Amino acid sequence: MNGVLVDSCVLLDLFTDDPVWAEWSENILEKYMQTNSMHINSIVYTEVSIGFERIEELEKAISALSVKVLEIPREALFLAGKVFLEYRRNKGTKNAPLPDFFIGAHASVSKFGLITRDIQKYKTYFPRVQLIHPHNI
Repeated sequence: MNGVLVDSCVLLDLFTDDPVWAEWSENILEKYMQTNSMHINSIVYTEVSIGFERIEELEKAISALSVKVLEIPREALFLAGKVFLEYRRNKGTKNAPLPDFFIGAHASVSKFGLITRDIQKYKTYFPRVQLIHPHNI
C-alpha cells in the first residue's frame, strides 16, 4: 500500500461528531496514520466542504488530521469513466459518474488503501482496492 485514501463518510463522522461512527473513524485514522500517508482528493474535499462555512475552516480541519489533498490522476479519471460504463451496463440508473467511482479509481491506480464505511460499490467495481472498513478489522 502506497498510502491511504480517506472517504468522505469517515471525515464527516469526525467533523459532525457522529454518535454511531465518530469513535470508529477516529480510531481507524489514528491507526493508519502511524504507518501510512493519508490522502483525500478533490471529490472528497468537495463532499466534506458542505459542512463548513468558510474554506479556511475546512483547510484547518484537514490540516489538523495531517491529510494531504491530491489531484486525481488522469489514469484514474479514465478508469472512473470505464467503471461508469460498466455500472450503466449493469442497469445502474445514474446519468453521470458517481463520486465513489472517482474515489475508487483514484485508490486503484495509486495503489492506495481506502478507509470507508460504504463498501458495496467499491467491492463491486474496484475489487483490487484494499478496503479498510468496520467489518474487516
